Amino acid sequence: MNVNVAAGGAPALTPEIGGVSSDAGGPRAVRKAAFAATLSTSLEWYDFYIYATAAALVFNKTFFATDSEVVAAMSSFATVALGFVARPIGGIVAGHFGDKYGRKPILVLSILLMGLSTTLVGFVPTTSIVWLAPAILVCLRLLQGLAVGGQWGGAVLIVTEYAPPHRRGFFGSFAQLGIPIGMVLGNGVFLAMTWALAPDAFMSWGWRVPFWGSLLMLAVGFAIHRYLEETPDFQQAQAKLATATAKRRSPILEVVRHNGGTLLMAGGTYLVGIAMFYITMTGSVQVATTTLGMARSDVLLWILLAALVMIPIVPTTAYLSDRFGRKLIYGIGIAGMGIWAVPMWTLIGSATPETPARLGIAVVVSCAIMSIQTGPQAALFAELFPPETRYSGASLGYQTAAILGGMSPMAMVALVNGQVDNIWRVGLMIVVLAVIALICLFGLIRRDAKRHSEARSNQR
Repeated sequence: MNVNVAAGGAPALTPEIGGVSSDAGGPRAVRKAAFAATLSTSLEWYDFYIYATAAALVFNKTFFATDSEVVAAMSSFATVALGFVARPIGGIVAGHFGDKYGRKPILVLSILLMGLSTTLVGFVPTTSIVWLAPAILVCLRLLQGLAVGGQWGGAVLIVTEYAPPHRRGFFGSFAQLGIPIGMVLGNGVFLAMTWALAPDAFMSWGWRVPFWGSLLMLAVGFAIHRYLEETPDFQQAQAKLATATAKRRSPILEVVRHNGGTLLMAGGTYLVGIAMFYITMTGSVQVATTTLGMARSDVLLWILLAALVMIPIVPTTAYLSDRFGRKLIYGIGIAGMGIWAVPMWTLIGSATPETPARLGIAVVVSCAIMSIQTGPQAALFAELFPPETRYSGASLGYQTAAILGGMSPMAMVALVNGQVDNIWRVGLMIVVLAVIALICLFGLIRRDAKRHSEARSNQR
């Protein structure tokens, strides 16, 4: 553990990515890693997000159609939630093997799994056998969840473990950029299909086209396997473990044993971010098109613009975290989401087919605020854990919060219950999650303060 002086003169601990020595890699290697992380996460989130979009627009009217719109929406979003339930499992498996055998091979396998499972969603048959299509969707969504659960940690570590310590936040944000870029791609394709096809054609086969495009993931996986080297941090950690006399335990058991509290607090800080993200980007689509009666194309266009707003803000806030501290910038994002939540959903509740700009303002501001947390998150989570268990720790901390995030659209449907007057309740739910996230962030700050004190005592 090193003690550095952060901006403002306060001592700051960096776990040896803490363990990353000062020169993790040359500029060319860092740029190559940043490009690979951005490309892989963009396509990964494109795949994961288009399923949620299809669940909001299509599946509730085809595979899960019932006489009740609320029941249909709940059933459709339930399959979305299953992907989130699988994400921690993917994080555990990928973290275990990523800490033992390397970041790169697990990242590549996760990319290939996501590409194949998403492409197959586009071939799910419309059949008179009521249970068949939903069962296939459930299986494929679980595979998507396993894939994204393993991919995020690999992409984040590929770039942060190559980056120099004083720019780790900025370069780590390139992995995070895949989130808005993936949304832009997904919304853009759905929007294009909506404009190009008649409603019946879109509902019949047009919605499948975005899923077929996921075959590109296979090419990306093979390219990363061929052209990207393993990270310097992992190589150093392996060399250190090779000289150790004690037998190494499972990485996931090690991180739970020594960093269990950190895992829970890290996941807790992200509860509001992931819930806000999916309620904004998919939940609002369902409410606007079903409860508010707005045009599908209008809603998708505003979601597309909101995602575009995130792209410049994510690296900017990550850069600021390199200068002023990860937790400060991260905490501003959490507080901002809590403050905006009720006004946002009050504004959405007042939107009509004639006033779609109200929905637009709500989601654009939401995405701008979310970006403040998203930017520094990759570096923050990576720096919480030592190199030997970093894949397991960062993945599990991030993906644990995903379970609740995946259920948030279902909670939104239940809270609204098809009534416009109930929409404000969604904002209140976000406020509660923001308070929980701030409490967990304060716990991480206290942990660091305790370690600072111990480090100063050991130096005397």
